[in-house]
Amino acid sequence: MVQRADYRAEGILLAGAGRAILLRLANPAIGRGVAAHSTFTMRPVNRLKGTLTYVYAIVYGTDEQVKEVRRRVNRAHVPVRRPADENSAGYNAFNPALQLWVAATLYDTALNIIERIYGPLDDDAAEAMYQDYARIGTALQMPPDMWPQDRAAFRRYWEEQLSALRAEEEGVRVGRGLLFPRHTALWYRAIMPPARFLTAGLLPDQLRRDFGLAWSDRHQRRFDHAWRILAVAYPVLPQGIRHWFKDYCLGELEKDLRRSPHIVRQQGISA
Repeated sequence: MVQRADYRAEGILLAGAGRAILLRLANPAIGRGVAAHSTFTMRPVNRLKGTLTYVYAIVYGTDEQVKEVRRRVNRAHVPVRRPADENSAGYNAFNPALQLWVAATLYDTALNIIERIYGPLDDDAAEAMYQDYARIGTALQMPPDMWPQDRAAFRRYWEEQLSALRAEEEGVRVGRGLLFPRHTALWYRAIMPPARFLTAGLLPDQLRRDFGLAWSDRHQRRFDHAWRILAVAYPVLPQGIRHWFKDYCLGELEKDLRRSPHIVRQQGISA
């Protein structure tokens, strides 16, 4: 069973990145906002690194690192808004309910992956993980009392949201652009077939259909077999390998701060 302090840095969480992204895009307001304002499909690796740098900084970072990632996210969110009109619904990246959904997709995906690798968490580890992801949401505009009070309340919120979730055209277009890239590096296109397979297997049936991802009993058997292998092979890797991406992201963030030490001091109040 995974130890309390280990799960947060595990590189295997990257296996769930596609799931978390598509769950977000399936929220119509997020899908519209990303489609209109994001360069996600052109720079998927940079955007993934930015998201995970935010997560790692909130959980592990210094006060300066936390202020800097909050500043970056808030700056990126400023243009992502459009009021509703008679032709279309609006969106706003500062909407706390949307930020709750983003944090929820990260938490549920991380829990899904960790329990596939290590088995169920004990109560202390499960609660520590839950509180970490509450901080990821409330570090921006989401009030603390919006995060479900406990894990049982979260599960009710999650099932309610999932039951009504249907991806619209904009979200599907962005999602398929990520899953079937045309203008990215060759190495990225090469890793996408297994990434698509893992993503499809981790999604609910309805969202597989929404994003046009084929699935069958044969796919499911291969998927289950792949996770059985990962559950044996991954935990025996050295910690330095398993935690490499977390260390890399925080190291790059610290380099940025050293190159521009004025960033946090000037922006600390507004961050």
